[in-house]
Parts: sequence; structure tokens; C-alpha cells
Amino acid sequence: MDNLTHSLAGAVLGQLGLKKKTGLGMATLIIAANIPDIDAFATLLGGQQHLGIRRGITHGPIAMLVLPILLTGIMIGFDRWQTGRGKRPADRLPVHRGWLLGLAYIGTLSHPALDWLNSYGIRLLEPFSSQWDYGDTIFIIDIWIWMALIAGVWLSLRREKQGGNWQRPAWISFTVICAYIVANGLITGKAESDGHELVEKAYDISPDKVVANPVPVKFWERQILWRVEEKDKLHASFGDGYFSVLSGARLYQRSGFSDTSPRILTADDLTAADQKSLQVNYPDVIEPVLKAAKDSKDLQAFLFWSRMPVIARTGDQIRVSDQRFDDPLVGDRFAIRIPYPKDRLEPAGE
Repeated sequence: MDNLTHSLAGAVLGQLGLKKKTGLGMATLIIAANIPDIDAFATLLGGQQHLGIRRGITHGPIAMLVLPILLTGIMIGFDRWQTGRGKRPADRLPVHRGWLLGLAYIGTLSHPALDWLNSYGIRLLEPFSSQWDYGDTIFIIDIWIWMALIAGVWLSLRREKQGGNWQRPAWISFTVICAYIVANGLITGKAESDGHELVEKAYDISPDKVVANPVPVKFWERQILWRVEEKDKLHASFGDGYFSVLSGARLYQRSGFSDTSPRILTADDLTAADQKSLQVNYPDVIEPVLKAAKDSKDLQAFLFWSRMPVIARTGDQIRVSDQRFDDPLVGDRFAIRIPYPKDRLEPAGE
């Protein structure tokens, strides 16, 4: 999730009453809720290398054990530094080391819990396993969660100033968000189930992957992404569709890796509209990608991160993207381009 969501989540946890357990409690919760994102330095590398680094080791079990301890030490040191310089706020509660460490763990653990909810992916067991895990439940920036968090924190702080039951708004916000997440999980499950069934009926194939990709704002809708993998995630037929709680599921297009596979539909099977939107991952574009990946750290990182790679030739270039983030509005933020082999340009013609 975005860092505003993580910060507000830490603040809501504090307003539940946890901030009163120790001095610097609220600050610790908010910082801890963001601290796994210290891997953001990877964006300084440029290109797509950050995709192979982020949401990995700083979100894994070792980091979950070590980062809260380091943060606790820093917060205790900060409190002592302020005390020594006579700048410690008089109304700050005494720092309780045990509670401070506990809050650091709570805040830190909230981070991967939220990150898991979207379709970007997270390596929860890094460095013991580099497997990507996906919740496919919430869009990476969810305005409904923003509103619930902001309302909960604002109303709680307002009541606190007025001397009322300030924890109640935070608990309501927390409960509503939990219910919202569960409801979205059920929507995702229904979309995946209906999407799988629809692909089987429409194309007489059993997809290896069906992803119900959350979309911005419209939490009741999902983008259906499906794939039939021939050899690996690169050699695959794929397509997409749409699901709404209000209208059910439907498919948009057909596409395929190879016209020789009996499971892949040929152009003769497609309508004119289908042909217009046809995407093809043929071996003549996969081979150059695999070859280029041997020398390109950017491409290696992208293929490591990519869950549903799409490879397409555009003129004298090959564009490698991912079905989850292949929207025109995203552009090339989650894509990489490599030259198409010059010795193939003439015979490949278009």
C-alpha cells in the first residue's frame, strides 16, 4: 500500500489506546508502520532494478524481528537525547521499554499485512524463499480506506481534545476497515471463480492462473486476467475480462502464445473485434528476451518480479510488460523495452 495508508494505519492503532502505553508511542507506531519501506533506496538505481529488490528482504521474517528492535533503540536514544538537552516535552509519558518494543512490532507487522492485500506482490519469506505472494484484495491506493482512516483519526483526536471517549471513533474505523477488507476478499474470490468457469466454457480450456485484479475506486469491480501456461510464465496464452458484483463476469479478448498448440485458438476462431485486440507472445519474441536477460539487470529484475508477463513486438522493439499493469494510463512504468534482433527485421515484417 502507499505510505499515507501505512502512516494512517499506525495513527489509528495509536488512537485505539496504544499510544498511551508509553512515551513516544504514537511516533513509534507511525514510523514502524513505514519502516519496511527503507528498501525504497532501490529506486535510486534507476530503470526497473527496484522491482527485484522492493518488498523483499525488508518485508521478510528477519526484518520483522530486527527492525522493531533497531527502532526501539533509536526511540529510546532520542528520548534520552532530548532529556539531556532539556528539550523533552513535559507532558510526554515515561518511556516504557517493553511497551515501546511491543508497539514497534505491532506497527512493523502491520506493513506486510497491508502490502499483501494488493496484486503487486510481496516476498513474505525472503531470504528463505523468494516466492511472491499476492492477496489480490485491495487496490494499491484505496480512497475508501483513506477516508475511513482519516475520519477515524480526526474524530478520535477531536474527542480527545474535548475530553470524550476518544478511542471509540478509532475502533469504529478499525472495525469498518477490517469488514471492508473481508468483503473485498469475498468479491475477489467470486470474481476468480466466475472468471475460471467462464474461460472454461468460452474456450474449452482450463486456465492455470485466474487473477481478479482490483481496480481504482470501484471496489465492487475486478479486472479478470487469465493464463494457460505452456512451459513457463513466458510461454503462455492469455486474455482478460471484467467482473462486477452488479453484472457478473465477462471476457474481453483472446490471445495466444503459439498457433501450433491445440489449446490455442487460431485467428479463424476469432471475431473481427477479437482479432483487433489480439496479443501474441510468439517464440520469435520470447527468445530475444531470454537472451537479453543474460546481460540486462533491469530485464532480470523485471522478469523476476513479473507475475503475468506480456511480450509484444512494436516495430523494431520488443516491449515486455505485465498483464496486471498493462493499462495505457500506466505507460512504461511497469514495462521494459529491448531492441528486436536486426537480422530478423526483414523476415519478421508486419
